[in-house]
Amino acid sequence: MSGTLNIVVITGVIALVFIRQFAAQRLSSEGKAWWLIPVVLTVMAVRQPGLVDPAHHVASAVLLGLEILIGLACGAGWAWTTRIWTDEDGAVWTKGSWAAAGLWLCGMALRVGLMGIAAAMGIHQGSAATMLSVAAMLLTRAGVTTWRAQAVQRTYRVPVAG
Repeated sequence: MSGTLNIVVITGVIALVFIRQFAAQRLSSEGKAWWLIPVVLTVMAVRQPGLVDPAHHVASAVLLGLEILIGLACGAGWAWTTRIWTDEDGAVWTKGSWAAAGLWLCGMALRVGLMGIAAAMGIHQGSAATMLSVAAMLLTRAGVTTWRAQAVQRTYRVPVAG
């Protein structure tokens, strides 16, 4: 797959997920495949040649690891800043906050910083590294949010014990 197509896929996924986070989303209780998009992104990234720069194996692998760690941290932060509640039917809902948007911006700034470090060191990083980082972020966000939602008790019209 070409680098241009990767950029289009990454941008499309990020835009879709980012915009949807500000709308209330009902979590499915049927075991919806929340892991599917991250797995597809990971497969697309790993199938590409040049995930690690052959001329700088160790430094390139370290930068790739850092980028994935940034994705994991941003995904966890995003999940913990997501509001979770139940409605009158007991369905669980989520909605992203502006703090999550700040985490996205910080994550993007850190990724750009890593790209700058890589460029200064003469290390080639393709779009596959970014795709893996986005996959890590989405997987972590979905997993932590699903885990948090399982612990949510019904909050609508519940009598207060007193």
